[in-house]
Amino acid sequence: MLLSCATGSEQFLGSEAIATYATAKAVILPIPYEATTTYRKGCETGPAAVITASQQLEAYDEELKRETCLEVGIYTHDAIADTRQQPQLSAEEMLAVTTATVSRLIADDKFVVAVGGEHAITTGVVQAYRQALSEPFTVVQIDAHGDMRFEYEGSHHNHACVMRRVLEMGLPTLPVGIRAICREEAELIAKQQIPVVWDRDIARDADWIEKAIAKITTEKVFLTIDVDGIDPALIPGVGTPEPGGLSWHQTLGFLRRLFQTHQVIGCDVMELAPISDSVVSEFTTAKLIYKLIGYQFID
Repeated sequence: MLLSCATGSEQFLGSEAIATYATAKAVILPIPYEATTTYRKGCETGPAAVITASQQLEAYDEELKRETCLEVGIYTHDAIADTRQQPQLSAEEMLAVTTATVSRLIADDKFVVAVGGEHAITTGVVQAYRQALSEPFTVVQIDAHGDMRFEYEGSHHNHACVMRRVLEMGLPTLPVGIRAICREEAELIAKQQIPVVWDRDIARDADWIEKAIAKITTEKVFLTIDVDGIDPALIPGVGTPEPGGLSWHQTLGFLRRLFQTHQVIGCDVMELAPISDSVVSEFTTAKLIYKLIGYQFID
């Protein structure tokens, strides 16, 4: 069964970021998988939209005062687990190819930015790091939703269950920006004392970033971003929008501090579902990804 398809000539940042796999330090891994979204659909088209939008980014980062792509080298991998080509692809097949691909990238010492697709993909990405590392790491989750249901709509690999699967790996988590949970999740948070950084607290506490960082108990972190964690005024193209969310500068402030204080081993950006006749969501997501790579490789 074919589990990958070429992205064609389109590369993240286009001609600004020409790099071979051998020379690139960062790899964009498109995973256009969608099977369990429950409200607005279309996130399987997210990775391609992000890559197209990225070609309109300025290579020069005015905050970091550098052309990140020229100094780092960014390689765009072929897409894997593409349900546009394989609509019957099972969650188990998606997770297997995702874990195998990310494991190879880790072995080649690449900084991986997986781009989805639905949030269920993160289970496979995190599993690759769990297998590669001997010590535990914290999964930092920017999200509107808890995503900690045991199962949803008959599936353990529903996008609403991804962080429950991460917790079952024995990894600590730090959910940030949460503003929508069910009773089951509320009880789990209380029972396991999960250190949630609630969106309402972010809105009223100027010192929230330092307090959030202080909750991380490991040196290494994996970062997963569901773009609905960000204010939907900035990224309206999501499957399940929620009022509130992090502003652009709140997001960047937290991320830069996270990269300064901890070793970020990899990351993913999930759940972009483009809106017809608007490029705001994919362009903002592309710029966010470029910021992640810039923060990772600050000298």
